[in-house]
Amino acid sequence: MAVTSFQDLPMADRDRAWDGDAAEKRVRSWAGADDEPNARYRDAHVWYDADKKDNFTAYKLLVADVVDGKLMAVPHGVMAAGNVMVGGRGGVDLPARDRDRVMSHLAKYYAKMGDTPPWED
Repeated sequence: MAVTSFQDLPMADRDRAWDGDAAEKRVRSWAGADDEPNARYRDAHVWYDADKKDNFTAYKLLVADVVDGKLMAVPHGVMAAGNVMVGGRGGVDLPARDRDRVMSHLAKYYAKMGDTPPWED
């Protein structure tokens, strides 16, 4: 199990809509990960199962999309991931030992947005 390294991606416009399924397709194409995940694909996510890193289903908490050919963190994607971390949409199944690091990773993007993560409210 692994939390991805914080990439400090540039932030997309705050009003950019979030469509996780469409973002997933664009990220795969941008990363050249048509057949299997790779490091570029991994950078768009916050967590992945390192034991299954060659399987797309091992990657969770997508927070980025491709905007004008560049990988960017999308505020509504970050907020969706933060919501899931506090139980929204049924929560996310992550090892307990990774939860604090995932929240720390997401908190850095919340700080870039000038917001407070939902677990700090």
